[in-house]
Amino acid sequence: MKELPKVYEPQEVESRIYEAWEKNGCFKGHRDPAKKPFTIVMPPPNVTGQLHMGHAMDCALQDILIRFKRMQGYAALWVPGTDHAGIATQIKVEEALRVEEGLTRYDLGRDKFLERVWDWKNKYGNRIVAQQKKMGASCDWDRSRFTMDEGCSKAVREVFVSLYEKGLIYKGSRIINWCPKCTTALSDAEVEYKDKPGHMWHMRYPLADGSGYLVVATTRPETMMGDTGVAVNPNDERYQHLVGKKVLLPIMNREIPIVADEYVEMDFGSGCVKMTPAHDPNDFEVGLRHNLDTIRVLDDNGVVNAEGGMFEGMDRYEARKAVIAEMERLGLMEKIEDYSHNVGTCYRCSTDVEPIISAQWFVKMEPLAKEAIRVVAEGETKFVPDRFSKTYLNWMENVHDWCISRQLWWGHQIPVWYCADCGKMTVSREDATECAHCHSKNIERDPDVLDTWFSSALWPFSTLGWPEDSEDLKYFYPTDVLVTGYDIIFFWVARMIFSACEQTKMPPFHTVFIHGLVRDDKGRKMSKSLGNGIDPLEIAETYGADALRFNLVTGNSPGNDMRFYTERCEAMRNFANKIWNASRFLMMNLTIDKCELPEKLELEDKWILSKLNSLIPDVTENMDKYELGVAAQKVYDFIWDSYCDWYIELTKSRLQGEDEDSKVRAQQVLCYVLTQILKLLHPFMPFITEEIWQALPHEGDFLMLQQWPEYREDLAFAEEEKALELVMDAIRAIRTRRAEMNVPPSKKAQLTVATAQQDVFAAGIPFLKRLGYASEVSIVPADQAPDAAGQVVIVTHVAQLFIPMGELVDLEKEKARIQKELKKNSDELAKLNAKLSNPGFVNKAPANVVEAEKERAGKLAELVAKLEEQLKTM
Repeated sequence: MKELPKVYEPQEVESRIYEAWEKNGCFKGHRDPAKKPFTIVMPPPNVTGQLHMGHAMDCALQDILIRFKRMQGYAALWVPGTDHAGIATQIKVEEALRVEEGLTRYDLGRDKFLERVWDWKNKYGNRIVAQQKKMGASCDWDRSRFTMDEGCSKAVREVFVSLYEKGLIYKGSRIINWCPKCTTALSDAEVEYKDKPGHMWHMRYPLADGSGYLVVATTRPETMMGDTGVAVNPNDERYQHLVGKKVLLPIMNREIPIVADEYVEMDFGSGCVKMTPAHDPNDFEVGLRHNLDTIRVLDDNGVVNAEGGMFEGMDRYEARKAVIAEMERLGLMEKIEDYSHNVGTCYRCSTDVEPIISAQWFVKMEPLAKEAIRVVAEGETKFVPDRFSKTYLNWMENVHDWCISRQLWWGHQIPVWYCADCGKMTVSREDATECAHCHSKNIERDPDVLDTWFSSALWPFSTLGWPEDSEDLKYFYPTDVLVTGYDIIFFWVARMIFSACEQTKMPPFHTVFIHGLVRDDKGRKMSKSLGNGIDPLEIAETYGADALRFNLVTGNSPGNDMRFYTERCEAMRNFANKIWNASRFLMMNLTIDKCELPEKLELEDKWILSKLNSLIPDVTENMDKYELGVAAQKVYDFIWDSYCDWYIELTKSRLQGEDEDSKVRAQQVLCYVLTQILKLLHPFMPFITEEIWQALPHEGDFLMLQQWPEYREDLAFAEEEKALELVMDAIRAIRTRRAEMNVPPSKKAQLTVATAQQDVFAAGIPFLKRLGYASEVSIVPADQAPDAAGQVVIVTHVAQLFIPMGELVDLEKEKARIQKELKKNSDELAKLNAKLSNPGFVNKAPANVVEAEKERAGKLAELVAKLEEQLKTM
């Protein structure tokens, strides 16, 4: 046993404890045929990342679950790792190159540039790992993975080639979402839609035969040079006679056909829609149906190309202005309306996304979605909270083919080689050295890389050794829980589920535990642009990682956003200090060297043990249902209230008394209960609990490897628990009344208890004396209550308590004090009521101000009534 220092210093304790856990292999996941496995794979943070509050939340929730299951006797494994984060990492390195050396990636060339990215990864890639350790993450760090390590890369190759062989990966021209700033394709999930004010331009397209014109409406005049048709609805009588004829495309003077297609809404604008198949996904589909040409007029940087005639070389927005001016000059602008519409923007840089036609690689989603829909619809994989399964199913049922190629250099390069001689493709698991068809050596690899999410979609099984049939895969897979924010259900969760169902024939986990975002104290999203991000490491440095974790979890309910209040970390640090001081008090009074319960238990011992016994299954059930915030709150209340504020107080007279046997028994129960609550609190606050446990009499090396507490039939003392609660109710009522009357605890007074439960209160006399500040206690039957005159009478639901008024206060002085207070509050109430009956105030003041004043009046009225009652009693 060692002594605990006077003050708890998290900075000193946390790193020392973590080091001891790591050195002794406490985090290792071992295959054990005698145990059930419990596996979590960590959502891999970006390798470029710094730990932010969202990561801290993710990390805390996963660590709570894994520590809980480890203590419950599962073979617990938490697999850590990082994500290569394609575009995010490439942009960081390109920025550094530009700023520090004035170079672009093209100056270096692909291989040299990738060397720089690997250097960057090796330099900064472990930063986030060190930060997770500070949070107390009990991962098996020896199994740490990276999405571009050898094993994960092999899995990516295997999946790409096998999907290609099954006809589920294809190369096709499609309209894709293109970011002109990041110069890469974006998948649907990477586009954020924002409502933006804009305009609708109504323009005249002359009929080729000179018999008049059609009016078409567009929000994007800058692409009109790529128009290859005008569509009308086949049921629209206004235009039926024109179908098959042609219009002259203004400025370009090119004839384009008028086609009939159901896609056109008759009542939108004039009912005529210009078709730009190279720059709009709907127009592209119409174009396929009617064999329209596809003319791309913008390049990868959003600049007009040679197809744009007189506007070549202009930026898309500059071109917009020029096109409008030219149409007005030609007298072909019908009208301009204000029009607010949903604009797709890049989720990384917020640039407006440009839909463009492009040759890209796609995953055919419909066949893959079927099984991924079934496993969630039939409950093989459950979402917590369940409402998110609807979000998931809705997305999966309407899913588009997934564009997986990215025009980047950093990432998994697509394993496809093009032959310059026969023009065919070679798709291979190994690096190709010749064309698989004509054996020519004149082959070149596809320069594109795969979407980052392609590799993270395989994470639950690639990290356990797939595609090899490894022992780990057989034992730990499928994993149990995935903990993640609701913002990446589409990006990641859906893709993991369909990838796992296809590759391993089973879902990758049985539960998806969704948490909300951590917002600032005003409810805003934390972001760089607002400058309202709070660094979790600074908080951990100031208040301790335990306090940060406890704040994050107690403010949290599954699926809901939470506001982060720094001052709550202070409250949680106070909680840590409360446990520390309670433990120190116990250690100072400890003479025993073994922590076990005595044979004989007093009333208060049975009370605390019974309360603890009910707490254990309660907390365990909350943990099993992922109600971690509720579980943490229950442990907090028990420690603060039942153990520290009551039980320690109830045992003080025994600890300080002469009866050696009673003293030892009190120590045994205090020590036993503290040990159990340290176990319950451990998953939430691992550091302080381990430090205290190490100082108490214990068996075993580490608290984190102890067995989780279980309910014990022999410790259920319902009657005794109820009995002591009645005495405690009386003590609370006495203390409240004395506080109202400003009577100091040092002033003792006689107490008479009139009750039908005489035995219960007789057993509680020592507590009524010590904690209810009574000089003498008499217990009388309920029907023999003394006369109330001159007494302070306090009523609980089973007893009446009488204290002679004169023993508590100087009656005359107290009367004068109450009268003075009564007058002050009555005057204030009268003023407030006058204000509230004045229509001028009620009708003109803001509703919340009026409401607050009404509430204040209600409270004042209660206080006045209470003071009048006190005067009457006197």
